[in-house]
Amino acid sequence: MSKQLQKDIESSQDIRLTATTKIWGMTVGILVICIPLSSVTKSGPILPLAAIGGAAVGTIAIWRADEKKSKNQYLQSQQMELLEQRLVNLETIVSSDDFDLRMKIKQLKISDSTKPNINEDKA
Repeated sequence: MSKQLQKDIESSQDIRLTATTKIWGMTVGILVICIPLSSVTKSGPILPLAAIGGAAVGTIAIWRADEKKSKNQYLQSQQMELLEQRLVNLETIVSSDDFDLRMKIKQLKISDSTKPNINEDKA
């Protein structure tokens, strides 16, 4: 169980790292284009700051969303394990109760068959 969880966490970190690398790689390309454009359009540092801000927000969103998802998956797997254990316990209880009930029924049948019939004695 823990090995599978560890693999899931490692793969999710790889995905986050890959996405972050792509975001910031594109941001560098955008900055290369924005810096000369900001001087031509006289917009000042607005375009480069917007590119950096967008990349930062995207990175934060990716890392936080994946953390919530991995926590939920971990909790769900724990809950599933707990439910499976409880189900096994219930099956054990039911089967033992069923066995006890069958034994009592057998004993009642045996005791009924060994008792003399009251109606036969009167006849």
